[in-house]
Amino acid sequence: MTQVQDRAGLARTARGSLGGARRFWRALVDGPLIHSYYALAGSVLLLTAIGIMMVLSASAVESISAQESAYSYFVKQATFGGIGVVLMFALSFVPTAWYRRGATGLLVLAVLLLMLVFTPLGQEINGNRNWIVVGGQTFQPSEAAKLAVAIWLAMVLARQGDAVRDWRQALWPSGLGIGIPAAMIVLGDDVGTALVFVLIYGAALFFAGAPLRLFAIAAAGAALVGTLAVVTAPHRVDRITGWLFGECGATDACYQSQQGLNALASGGWWGVGLGQSRLKYNYVPEAHNDYIFSIIGEELGLLGTVLILALFAVMALAMARVILRARSGFVRIATACIVTWLVGQAFINIGMVTGVLPVIGVPLPFISYGGSSLLMSLAAVGVVMSFTRLPRRIQVPTPRPRTPNEDRA
Repeated sequence: MTQVQDRAGLARTARGSLGGARRFWRALVDGPLIHSYYALAGSVLLLTAIGIMMVLSASAVESISAQESAYSYFVKQATFGGIGVVLMFALSFVPTAWYRRGATGLLVLAVLLLMLVFTPLGQEINGNRNWIVVGGQTFQPSEAAKLAVAIWLAMVLARQGDAVRDWRQALWPSGLGIGIPAAMIVLGDDVGTALVFVLIYGAALFFAGAPLRLFAIAAAGAALVGTLAVVTAPHRVDRITGWLFGECGATDACYQSQQGLNALASGGWWGVGLGQSRLKYNYVPEAHNDYIFSIIGEELGLLGTVLILALFAVMALAMARVILRARSGFVRIATACIVTWLVGQAFINIGMVTGVLPVIGVPLPFISYGGSSLLMSLAAVGVVMSFTRLPRRIQVPTPRPRTPNEDRA
């Protein structure tokens, strides 16, 4: 009898847990959309604050080695972070119609900025010609192009409506709009950023309703272009072979991955303490930039890395709610492009640091050092936050037919 009661109690507990989980997810999806506004703001502000703090810790050694102040990178990142936060909240109040109307202008401006990379204003950093220098300040036009392309694709594909079910309509003119900036980025030898553009375009087509067979064709084309980009550059061949087989050529392409994994492993559960990293002393390359996640793992341990992943998950979930609740095709596609950009780029960066992916060279959004990346990532979140402020559609009850008695009254 006792066993039967225990089983019944366990069954009730299980049903209660499942019911609670269902209620939780239903509330998460069906609750007021403004909740996503606060979730986005909170998660992104925390990511930005952690990023600025970790830039200070990871960059101090390099700054001192370059005969600069230990706070030089920190001050620049904090400045861009402050400007970016103000821009994020400002954009959250911009009406959605303004983004639609300005989409083409934003794309044209982004392409013009990308063209400046190939003028005397352009600058090559770490083998990539993807920066311009104005007034002593460097700016990365490809970061602005990500947001411009996301908004423009949403405008074009939403306007086409059901016509995108024809693969020719789906690729024109959207393919031209993303092909031009992506080609210019590849010419600058920044294949990692070009990969992010491919992810953005894939998300736009998927959420616009393009036929699935189109993705097979696009994947084959992307694989062909990616293979050509790898085999034509010896340093990329070394990276791929080092990732697949652990074999490093003369350039020692495995060094970055090995040192990044060493930093992660040395952190253990709780880390060695904030600012106490040993491998940032010129062992981990780009410790304040592409490999900052490894320094987080070393100083803050597994707990710190899980916190970063959790904050990205909250941000992604908040944007997913916007996609699920969107009544506008433009809002749905634009949000899908932005969340794919930010989360996809985070996945690539963390996968690179942990050895799941080869060394690709993209920053960790909101965390890695870089004013252009931080500024435009915050701006992109501001655009999505503006979508959460859309007024809810008023449901007008259907009039009840009047009875003859009511008419006589």
